[in-house]
Amino acid sequence: MKNEKQENHEISRVSKYFGLDYSQGELPFVDVDVYGDTSLFLDPRAIRLLNSPWGNRCVFLLQHFFQNVLDAIHSNDHKKALRFLGALHEPNETHLGLSTNRAQGRAMGSGLSKDVWKSLSESEAAKSSLLVDLEDTALLVDGIDVDIISDITTNVIREQLIDFTQCVCEDFEIPLTKGIDSGPLWDPEKSTWTSRFESLPMTDEGKLLLVPKEIVRKKVTYSSREYFQNYVLSYLQELELNAGTKLVQLLKNGNRRVTKKSLKEKYGDKKIDALRITKEHPEILDNYRDAKRRRPAPVLQHEDFQFEVEINEPRWDKLISDVVNILPGNAGADGYHKAIERLLTPLFYPNLTDPDKEAKLHAGRKRIDIKYSNMGHSGFFKWLASSYPAPHIFIECKNYSDDIKNPELDQLSSRFSPSRGQVGFLLCRRFADKDLFIQRCKDTAKDSRGFIIVLDDSDVRELVKLRKENNSRLISTFLKKRFNELIM
Repeated sequence: MKNEKQENHEISRVSKYFGLDYSQGELPFVDVDVYGDTSLFLDPRAIRLLNSPWGNRCVFLLQHFFQNVLDAIHSNDHKKALRFLGALHEPNETHLGLSTNRAQGRAMGSGLSKDVWKSLSESEAAKSSLLVDLEDTALLVDGIDVDIISDITTNVIREQLIDFTQCVCEDFEIPLTKGIDSGPLWDPEKSTWTSRFESLPMTDEGKLLLVPKEIVRKKVTYSSREYFQNYVLSYLQELELNAGTKLVQLLKNGNRRVTKKSLKEKYGDKKIDALRITKEHPEILDNYRDAKRRRPAPVLQHEDFQFEVEINEPRWDKLISDVVNILPGNAGADGYHKAIERLLTPLFYPNLTDPDKEAKLHAGRKRIDIKYSNMGHSGFFKWLASSYPAPHIFIECKNYSDDIKNPELDQLSSRFSPSRGQVGFLLCRRFADKDLFIQRCKDTAKDSRGFIIVLDDSDVRELVKLRKENNSRLISTFLKKRFNELIM
C-alpha cells in the first residue's frame, strides 16, 4: 500500500535530482523517479539480446544462479535452496517495478523468498526438465510472475548494474559516495552470495542503481496468459479437431471448430493445468521459446519512455548545434568527440547501444573513440548485422580543419577484426574533395580491410532532420546508399 509520502511526493528524475541537462532520450539509463517507482521491468530475455561482454556476463550470472537453485531442489537439499533464495530482496535502489503498489510484506525478503522456494520445491516443473531459464517459471510455476522475475534478475545481476552505474556516473559527473553496502552479489565461483563496500550515487531515499534502458520492458517477455491462450489452447484445438472429439462443433458453413471456452472446461485454465499439459506435450513449450527467439519483444523507443517518465524525447536541435558550433582544430577535439557521442547515441538507438568511449583494444595498445554494440533491431543495422561481420560498430571523430586523409582511414580500419566487426563510421567536419575520400574508403573495402562510412557535418544534419521527422526508412536508405558506395 502506498504511504503518504509516496502518494504526495513531487516527481524528481535522476536527471533533475543531480542537475543533468539531458532528456531521457539522451541518456543511456532509465531516468527514474528517485522518490517513487517507474512501472518498467528488467526482462531477462531482453538481456539475452545484448551483444556485449556486459550482457554476456549478466546471462551467465542468471543461468548459473538458477541452475544452482534447481540442482538444490532436485537433490532435495532444501536448506541450500533456501540459502540461495534467502539473500534476495526487493531492489528498491533501481526504482523500477510495482513495489509502491504491493501490499505490506510483498517485498523480496525472507517471507517472499520462502514463498518462491515453496513454489519451486512443490512444483513438478522444477522437478522435471522443463525449466531451463528463470523466465520459464512465469509460465509454469504458481506464485511467480513478472514482478518477481524482474526482482530476482536485478538481484542476480547487481554486480553488473553497479559497474554500469559507476561508469555512467563518471561519464555524467554524478557524485559517488564511498563505503556503501553493495547488497547481495552472486559469486559464481563459490556459488554463494557475498557483499562488499562500493562507491554509489546516493539520494534522500538511499543508494541508487541505474539500469540500461535497452533491458527494460513494460512487461516481461514471457507471459503465462499468452502461453496458455495462444499456445497451449491452440495446440489442444488441433488435437481435438484431429481426433474428432465431442468438443468439435460443425458450423453452418461446413467448417469445424473447437472453442477455447470448452477446452478450459475440460482441461482447466490454471498454471498447474498448463504444466500438466506441457509435460504431456513439451513441444508446446519448445514452440513458445522458438517464437520468442524469432520475434523478441521490441526495445522501448524514445516515445515509450516519454509515456513512462514524462520527459521529452532528445532535443535534436541542441544536440546538432553542440556539434556544428565547435570550431575545427585541436582545441575542440575533445568537445567534438563528446558532442558526437551525445548525438549518435540517441540518433541510432535502439539499434546501437552500450556506447564505450575510448574503448581499449589489444589490452589497451589501441583505442577507438566510440564502440557500440549492434543490436540490429531494424533497418540498416539489422541488414548489416545479417550480411557482414558487424557485432560492433566503431566510431572515430576527427575535428580537423583540413580534409582527413589516408592515415586517419588506416587508423580506423586497423581497429577492425572478424570477431569485433569490420564496419565503422569516420566523423569529420567538412571536405574540399569528398568524392576522393569516399574512393579511398572504397579502396579499403576492396582490399578487405573493412567498410568505413564517412559522415561530415552536412551528413549529420541530414540524419538529424530525418530523425526529427521520425523517418527511420529514409535513415536506412541514406546509410545503405553510403554503404553501397563502398561495394559497388
